[in-house]
Amino acid sequence: MTAGRRRVAALGALIVVVGAGLVVARGLPDSEATDVAGDALYAVAAYTGLVMLFPRASRALLALGAALWCVGVELLQLTGIPLVLAEGFPPLALVLGAGFDARDLVVYASAVAVALGVDAVVSARFLPRRRARTDVGASE
Repeated sequence: MTAGRRRVAALGALIVVVGAGLVVARGLPDSEATDVAGDALYAVAAYTGLVMLFPRASRALLALGAALWCVGVELLQLTGIPLVLAEGFPPLALVLGAGFDARDLVVYASAVAVALGVDAVVSARFLPRRRARTDVGASE
């Protein structure tokens, strides 16, 4: 899969993940299950967004970046800044959250690991196999 095709695939996946996240956040009743689902989708969106921006980067680096982003945002919630910003512009709560929850850190790590695994499987399935060179050492 070329970087361009990987970027387009990641964009498509990101649209689906963000759509699902909006359904969970706005269309379903608040519960522990929807909170966990929303957190997982947020982490997958972070991973997928990084794939879109950096399609040639290693999956491990992308996963690390997504996990660090999620943890950073969660820790920022301890300052109260995201809550104040969301009061002024409510959609920011979808990106920055509002209140710290340690459980979210576990959900983020798990979801990023799943996203990395799905990425590896999809890439293996659609990445064209390079043909072995049988003419190595032969004169051209």
